[in-house]
Amino acid sequence: MRRIRPITICLIVLSLCASAHSKPVHHYVFFNLARERIREASFLSTKAFEGAQLKYTWRELEPRKDVYEFAAIRSDLAFLTAKGKKCFIQLQDVSFGAEKVNVPEYLRNEEYGGGVVPQWDIVNGDEANAKIGGWVAKRWDPAVQVRFQKLLITLGKEFDGKIAGINLPETSLDFGDKGGLAPKDFTPERYRDVVISNMKALRQAFPTSVVLQYANFMPGEWLPGDDHSYLRDVYKAARETGVGVGGPDLLPFRRGQLNHSYPLIKSSSGVVSTGIAVQDGNYSELDPKTGKKLTIAELIKFATDTLNVDYVFWCTEEPFYSKEVIPFFQQRP
Repeated sequence: MRRIRPITICLIVLSLCASAHSKPVHHYVFFNLARERIREASFLSTKAFEGAQLKYTWRELEPRKDVYEFAAIRSDLAFLTAKGKKCFIQLQDVSFGAEKVNVPEYLRNEEYGGGVVPQWDIVNGDEANAKIGGWVAKRWDPAVQVRFQKLLITLGKEFDGKIAGINLPETSLDFGDKGGLAPKDFTPERYRDVVISNMKALRQAFPTSVVLQYANFMPGEWLPGDDHSYLRDVYKAARETGVGVGGPDLLPFRRGQLNHSYPLIKSSSGVVSTGIAVQDGNYSELDPKTGKKLTIAELIKFATDTLNVDYVFWCTEEPFYSKEVIPFFQQRP
């Protein structure tokens, strides 16, 4: 009997779950920290782009304890509104480079357990020679959690109902699999609980605007073989509290996403808002059957017909953004 590979099984399951997509899909351009690009004519003139998704770091929004600086958001929001576009915020407490820390400096002391810890770049499972690949806030530290949720409350008081939405970054953390690189006070269970608590705080702070939690992977498990329900618990709590879900990377052929976030995003559709972010590297991903990369139309078809998402956030990776994304959407009504 011919064996069906796990990736094929996942694709079949997702395809069987897919239905005709009739609800409107909101397309945004993710400009990351290059927020000045919202002034580009190619973006502003493309009617199919509902708005811009812009990244703001915790560090810049709270430069000193209880001192909040939201001038950049106000300015970007005012400009987009004047141009008939909407603003979607990504609030960032994690970085993906050793030189960049996105938490306020005041957190980096003993009161907050140092406030931040490294994530690791690990090649071929060699954790002994891992290098720092970025920094993430100690989300699981109770004192850090209090400060982060206060930021959410403060943002919500000014911007709820004015911005289209706000999302928290991905749940994935990379501390390796052997335990030696993980912070001493970290546990997967505590981390799951904090993710859920922060989601609830986000919803309370923004009762009107759309709220999303990017939930792609959770430390301490790898589905389907090593399932501790951490990721499934996050999605369950999101549905119960009205928090939208989604994640980075639109990769229709990747086993990791097919086994983790994609089925959960699909099952949340119609219950809460759902979204997917097209990230750097996604545009050049090859179809293993044809050896060709997917077209923009094919990426949209997977996002809307298979995952059934409400929001798609398109990154500006070149040359794809200028040569494929912009021309495609300029032809749409």
